[in-house]
Formats: sequence, structure tokens, C-alpha cells
Amino acid sequence: MKKIILLFLFITTLFAAPPKFLMPDEAFKPQAKVNDKSQIIAEVWIADNIYLYSEKMKFEIANAQGISIKNVQKPDDVEYDGDKAYTSTPTFVIDLEIEGRVSGVKEVEFKIFYQGCSKQGLCYEPSVDSFKLKIDTDKIGGAKKEIVQDTELSETDLIADTIKNSSMWLVLLTFLGFGLLLALTPCVFPMIPIISGVIVSQGKGLTTKKAFALSVVYVLAMAVAYTIAGVFAGLFGANLQAALQNSYVIYSFAGVFVILAMSMFGFYELKIPDSIVAKVSSTGKQNGFVGVAIMGFLSALIVGPCVAAPLAGALVYIGQTGDAVLGGMALFAMSIGMGLPLILVGVSAGKFMPKPGEWMTLVNSFFGVSMILVAIWMLSRIIDTQVTILLYAITGISFAFYLGLFDHEKKHHHVKKSIAMLMFIYSLMLIIGVLAGSKSMTAPLKVFVSTGGNTSVLQDNKKVSFIKVTSISELDVVLQENKGKKIMVDFYADWCAVCKELEEVTFVDEEVKAKMGEFVLIKADITANNQAQKDLSKKYGVFGPPVLLFIDENSKVIKSKTVVGFIAPKPFLEHLNKI
Repeated sequence: MKKIILLFLFITTLFAAPPKFLMPDEAFKPQAKVNDKSQIIAEVWIADNIYLYSEKMKFEIANAQGISIKNVQKPDDVEYDGDKAYTSTPTFVIDLEIEGRVSGVKEVEFKIFYQGCSKQGLCYEPSVDSFKLKIDTDKIGGAKKEIVQDTELSETDLIADTIKNSSMWLVLLTFLGFGLLLALTPCVFPMIPIISGVIVSQGKGLTTKKAFALSVVYVLAMAVAYTIAGVFAGLFGANLQAALQNSYVIYSFAGVFVILAMSMFGFYELKIPDSIVAKVSSTGKQNGFVGVAIMGFLSALIVGPCVAAPLAGALVYIGQTGDAVLGGMALFAMSIGMGLPLILVGVSAGKFMPKPGEWMTLVNSFFGVSMILVAIWMLSRIIDTQVTILLYAITGISFAFYLGLFDHEKKHHHVKKSIAMLMFIYSLMLIIGVLAGSKSMTAPLKVFVSTGGNTSVLQDNKKVSFIKVTSISELDVVLQENKGKKIMVDFYADWCAVCKELEEVTFVDEEVKAKMGEFVLIKADITANNQAQKDLSKKYGVFGPPVLLFIDENSKVIKSKTVVGFIAPKPFLEHLNKI
């Protein structure tokens, strides 16, 4: 009997011993891979007597790369101890979709979140495991579906496809043509007084041959700057305009133009020291080329560039393929096309240089004023609009006095005096308009409207109202709140001159305003160019403002309707009518 009792106690003690629990890495072993359909196959292997909470299973793509999770196909779970759980190894099939302009193979960081327990009475802490996966975005089912639904490509995508599918020489000729067309846009206009002023400032001994050589150096330096900036922007998804739109840089460069202007007015002679000139001359080289090259390089970066469809198309191509060589060659060809008219301007400045005398002084003064106007135009990116208008007005009045408006000596030509008078009157109109609250250069007195009798009141020019966002999360909230509506997103920055032109010319048109009322209007402000705003631009494939994106009632970006750069009221109205 004693033996039986002892045996019973031994067995009871044996079964009462504390169980041995597995370590987390022994209990759970997550795995992830990509199948031939660019779906992610994820599973969490679990040991015996282990189970997973199904509601704790979550998946995430950390560095999106324009790829997001569309749907997760889950296995059936079971009821266990009052919770939904997996008691055997579950396998998940994750369907993906692409956002924005994405193609090619992208490496993403895929994360699996999970938590489980041991049936012996121990619950493990929540865990997460990461996997580096390569996704072929061209095989994603959502991408193919989107292509079928929206066969019409945007102008930017068409240009990117041209680079992909055409011969190198055709690409270069095409972009040379694009450059010539861009030379007719306001983006290039500020460079005209710059190159003219730089050529004229060379002074005596300037021949047509040297003027041509200096112009070519200026344009080549400009093209190199555009190409380098463009390639980096394409490869890294950077905002092409924002890097040098820092207020300190703009103030400094505006100051350079003012210094150049003062030399044109004859306050001092801006030249290389005689000792250096002598050394350069002794080697048979001409002076002035280095300075012109530096000016061309900096002008390209800071005066521009304006983001237009050809530029954006080249950047999209570089970003999608990583082919910086062909993309860079396309940008260089486009820059040369933009620069060809500037070469003609430079040669003209040298060929038609007047002989020394009063006429020469007047020409120098004209280019001096042009330099000051360029400086003010640059400052307009970072100072208030009304302050900018006042600076223009002060410059106009000063030049009118310089031309001898109130000098009654007979030697002054009537044409010159007439020009001075018109300049003086217009400048006074600008000042009166600003004092009355106007922010318009073209119609400064439009703020005054008659309401009958002799009474005048200020006109209230109502502008369309935008919802301002500065990050992906803010935009997502607004998009969610307005799901089922047509949406327009305006990528804008305070330092973007073309953005202001859109606001002051296109968005104030009465017919355009009426049509825009059918859309939810969102302004994506990327002025600060901080990380949140960089991520916002990158997600939607924006290389710089202005860019107008349109989103349909199903919350899908209508890629074919994207507008890059300035668009006039009438074409924009026609564009809106097609959405």
C-alpha cells in the first residue's frame, strides 16, 4: 500500500512541474516572399501548442516607393478561448497596387506584425519582423488594370515614353525642339537682360566674334547647370526648384544683380584687376569668359528653372529607369534649345554696340534698369506682392527722372521724354493702386469701381477658396472627407512665380472660377520644402510647382489630366470641361 501511495505522489509531482515555454523565435517564424504576379506571400510558422491572434496580424510597407497594400487574402480563423485565432501556420496573400508614376523593380521594406500565446498559459509580447523584398511594379495587377482604364497618358508621361521608345537622335532632336518652344515662355525672359548686360559690360574692344563666344559660354554653362540639377532631381525625386530658393540665396543673388546694375550706371567700373588681366593676356587668352560662365551657371539655377511638361517628362524617365545618361542628354539638348535665342540676343548686344557717347550711356542705363528689374522679380518670391509692386514703381520713377523727364533743356529728345513720361505715369498708378489695396501689375486701378454718383469704393475681387495641406496625412484626411467628389490638388510654393501667375491670371477668370466650383480645391503648399512636403511631392511624382492633379469620385488620380506649369484661362476651362 505504501508503494502505491509513493508512486501516486511521484506521478503527481511529475505532472505538477512547471511547463517549459519556448522562446519567441522558437514559437514563431515569419516568412515573406514575392510570387510571379508581384503578390507578397506571407506566413507565420507556429510551433506545437502555440496560437496566433488573428486580429493582431497586420502588414505594412514601410518605404512605400509608390507601392501600397490593396487587399489581404486571409485564411479562416477559429474560436479559441473566446478569441479569434490561428492554431496552425497561416498563409496570407497580399495584393498590391501602385500610386503615382511608378514602374520597374522597386525594393521595399515589408513588415509583419503579430502576437500569440502558448496553450500552456503564456502570452508573448507583440512582435514585428521586417523583410527586404523586390517588387516588379509592371506585374502588379492594379497597374495593368489602371492602364486599361486610362489609356490616355498625360503630356508628361507621353514625353517620358518618347525617351523610352525612340532612338537617341530622335530624342535629342525632340528635346532641342522642346527647348526652343520653352524659350518663348516667361521662364527664359529674365535671362535676356542678364546675358545682354553681361555682354555689354565687356566694354571697349567687344567684337561680334567675341560676343558670340561669350554667349555660347553663357548658354553652355546654363545647360550644364540644368542638366546636373535635373539628373539629381530625377534620381532622387528632389524638388528641382526648391534647393536654391532659400531666402538667403535669393537675397545674395539679387544683390549681385544690383551691383552689376550700379556698374552699368557708371558708379564704378566692374572689371578684373589689371595685374590678372596682364597675366591672362600674356598667355594669349581673352578675359571675361570665366565670369560669364559662372553667371550662366548660377542664372540657370536661381532664375529658373520653370517646371514644364518636357522637363517633367525627362525627370520622370530618369526616375523610372535610372538612366541618367540618356535623360541627362535630353535635358542638355533641351537647355541648348532654350539657349539658342539667348545666343542671338548676346550677339546682337555685341554687334549693335553703339559708339562711345551719350547713346552708349543710355544703352548701359537701360541694361542697368533691366538688371534691377530682374533682382526685384527674384525678390518677389520671398517678399509681399505689394512691396514688390512698390519696388517696381520706385524703379520706374527713378529711371524716368534719369531720362530727364523734368529737365527742360532742349537737348533731350522728345521720344526719350515721352517714354519717361509714360513710365512715370504708370509707376504713379502702381503706387496709388497699392495704397488702395491692389495686388495687380496689369490693372493697378481696377480696385476702384463706381457705385453711382461721385462715390468710389474698393472692389472685392473674390478668389476661389482652397483647403491648405502640407503633408501626406493632411491630404489623406481631406481626400477621405471628400470621397465621392471631384478634387483638384494644386501643388504651390510662395517662391514659385508661375504659381502666382496661375492665381492672378487663370484662377480669377470668371468662367474658370464657376467651373472650379464643381471641384473640391486643395492647395498642397510645399513652400518650406521640409521632409513632410518632400514626401508629399514624391508620392505624387511632383518635381516642382506648379502641378495640378485631378482625382475622380473613386479617389483615383486621373493621370492623363495632370497639368504641369502655367496654363491660360481658356485652355484651362476646356481642360476642366473634359474631366
